[in-house]
Amino acid sequence: MARTHSRSRSRSPDAAQKRLKTSHTSSPTRPADYFANGLFDHNITSKLHVAYEAARPFKYAVVEKLFQDDLLKKVKDECLSELSFTEKETDIYKVNQTGDLASLNYLTDAQISLLPNILALRNALYSEKFRSFLQTVTGCGPLSGKKQDMSVNSYTKGCHLLNHDDVIGTRRVSYILYMPLPHYTLWQKEWGGALELYPVKEGSDGQFEPEPMPSKSIPPSWNQFIFFEVQPGRSFHSVEEVVVGGEGEDGRERLSISGWFHAAQEGEEGYVPETSDPETKSSREQLTSTSTIFTSYPEHTEAPHPDQPLSDEHKGFLSEFLNPVYLQPRTMETLSTRFASESSLELHSFLAHPFAEVLQSRLRELDARDGLGPDRAGHIPPHTAGTSGAWRAMGPPHKWRYCVLSPPPPVDAPAEAVYPRAAQESPDGILRTLQNELFPSPAFRAWLAAVSRLLPLSYAAEARRFRPGLDYTLATSEDKDVRLDVVLGLTPGVGGGRRDSAMAEGSSNGKSSLASALDDVKGWQAAEWGGWECYMAPHNEEDDPAIYRSGSHNKPPTSTSTNGSSNGHDHNHEHTNGNGNGSGNGSPMNGSRASPAPSDEDQEMHDEEDSTLLTVQPGFNRLLLVLRDERVMRFVKYVSAAAEGSRWDVCGEYEVGMVADDDEE
Repeated sequence: MARTHSRSRSRSPDAAQKRLKTSHTSSPTRPADYFANGLFDHNITSKLHVAYEAARPFKYAVVEKLFQDDLLKKVKDECLSELSFTEKETDIYKVNQTGDLASLNYLTDAQISLLPNILALRNALYSEKFRSFLQTVTGCGPLSGKKQDMSVNSYTKGCHLLNHDDVIGTRRVSYILYMPLPHYTLWQKEWGGALELYPVKEGSDGQFEPEPMPSKSIPPSWNQFIFFEVQPGRSFHSVEEVVVGGEGEDGRERLSISGWFHAAQEGEEGYVPETSDPETKSSREQLTSTSTIFTSYPEHTEAPHPDQPLSDEHKGFLSEFLNPVYLQPRTMETLSTRFASESSLELHSFLAHPFAEVLQSRLRELDARDGLGPDRAGHIPPHTAGTSGAWRAMGPPHKWRYCVLSPPPPVDAPAEAVYPRAAQESPDGILRTLQNELFPSPAFRAWLAAVSRLLPLSYAAEARRFRPGLDYTLATSEDKDVRLDVVLGLTPGVGGGRRDSAMAEGSSNGKSSLASALDDVKGWQAAEWGGWECYMAPHNEEDDPAIYRSGSHNKPPTSTSTNGSSNGHDHNHEHTNGNGNGSGNGSPMNGSRASPAPSDEDQEMHDEEDSTLLTVQPGFNRLLLVLRDERVMRFVKYVSAAAEGSRWDVCGEYEVGMVADDDEE
C-alpha cells in the first residue's frame, strides 16, 4: 500500500457551520500592516542586505520575526483545523504536506471564509511591497506576483528532506516560515528539523557539488523566516530528520509554510525570457548520471563460461568465504534457472559461518564505540560520527552519502597475511577482505557467471556503512548499460545476537534457520528504519527524474524467503511536482473538494502503482543479485535516526556481456 494518506484534523458539521458564520479577521488597509513592526525600515533592510551578502556557505538571510504574532497564531490554528495533510515518502523526503495554497483562488466563497488568515498571509507574502523587500535584500531581480507557489508542511517524527538545490523552472527565491508546535515552547536543537546548508567544491566533471557535511545548521523557531536565492549548483540544503512527535506524543512538530518566489512571468513588469545555462547543472540534472569507476579483469585470466563447472582452484578459494551449499552444482543450477526467470535472487546465510559469526557481533561493537548503537536512543549523531579510523564519509550528498573504507596507510613492509581470513580481529579488516579479495576474484567471477549465465567484464566493489540519521543514496540510473548488482547485506538484526547467530549458522542443507524466517516485527523488516534497497521502472520521458521517486510503502510483510528466493515486494508510489517539496494539485482544504471526482494526482497514483520493481529490506548475511536494465532507477532509502545501528553491506557492480555459443553467428 502506498504510504500516502490524509492526515486531517476532523471537525463536526455543526462546528464547520459555526465557523462559516463567525470566522473573520480584521483586514488592514495595506498588506504591509500584517508584517512585524519596522520590517521595511531602511536600516533594517540595509542590515539584512549586508548580512545576506556576507552569509556562508551561500547567501541567505534570517528574519527572526516576520509577521504580527496574532496573525501567525490564527494561521497556525487554521492550518491545523481546516487543511488536509498528506503523508508523502519518496527517496528524497518524508513529509506531511497540504496542496498548493495557490489553489485557494479556486475555492468557493464558503470555503474561503474558513481560511481568512491563511489567505491574508499568502496575499501579504506575494504583495508588491514584500517582493520589493526581497529584491532589495537579495538583488535577485523582478519577482512574480501572479505565480504563487507555497504549501504547509508538517515534519513529525521520522520526517526529513535530503540534499538538493531547489532549482526547477523559474524559481528565484526559496523561503520557509516556521510555526513549530507547541508555539509557546522553544524548539530544542536535539529534536532535529534544522535547516542545513552545504558548502560546495568543484567535482571531477567541472560541476559544483556539495561537500558531504553541512557547514551551517539553523534550528526552527516561531515566526522565523529564512530565504535565499535559488542557484544551480550552489544553494544546496537539507532538512534534518525530526526525532520527536508522532502518535501518542505531546504534539511537537515542525510546522512551516514554505515555497518559492518565481521570476517575473510573461506580461509582468521585468519579465525576461528564460535562458538555459549549459555550463551549470542543477542537482536534479546531475542526478541523471553516476560515476562508477570499473576495473577490468586482468587480460591473462581466462574468461569463465557459464556452462563450465567451477575449477578445483576456484572451489578451494570460495570455500573459505561461502556457505558450502552455494558451491554445490545442483544448487547453482537451481539458482541459475530461477535467476533466468526472475532476474533477481536473495540468498540467505551466504557467507561461511566463521565470517558471519565474527562480523555480526563486531559490527555491533563498532557501532557502539562510534556512538551509533542503541544507546543513542534515537538522537541524531554528529556528521563526524563513524568517520574516525578506517572509515570516511563519501558524497556528494545530492546523490548519496555513506561511509566507505579509507585506503590503508602506506607501510614500509607488507602486512603479514592472516589465515584463515575470518580470524582477523578488526571487522574493518574482514570487510576490506570481502571488498578487495572476494568480489574482484576470478573465482567469484566464475561463480557469478554460472549463476547468472552472464559474463562479468569489469567490476566495482565497496564496503558501505549507512549511519542512522545521516546516510542514503538517491535514485540514479544508467541510460545505456545493463548492470549486474551484487550486494552482500551485513546489517545485524534487532534485539541482540541470538537471532543473528541462528541466521549465521544456517544449516548444512542451506536452508535458512527458523530465526531467519521469523524476523522481528519491528525495525528493519517492518520498514520503520528505512535502509531498504529499491528498484523502480524507468520514468516517462516527460517526467523529471529527480522528483519521480518511490520507496513509498507502509510496513511491507516480513521477508520469509529461503535461500535462493527472490524477495521483491511491489508497493505504490507517487509523482510529485517539486524537487523535495511535492505539493499536490488538489484543494488544500480538509474534506472540502467541490466534486468527488478523482484528482490528477489520484490518477497518477493509480497509473504508477506498479512502477516499484523490487524492494528488499536490510538483513544480515544475505546476498542480493539483480540484473538491472538500462534506465531502471535504484536507491537505498535514508536510514532513520531511530535505527539501532548502521546499515552495512558490500556492494558490487559488474558490467556484463552475453556469452555466445560457438555455433552462433
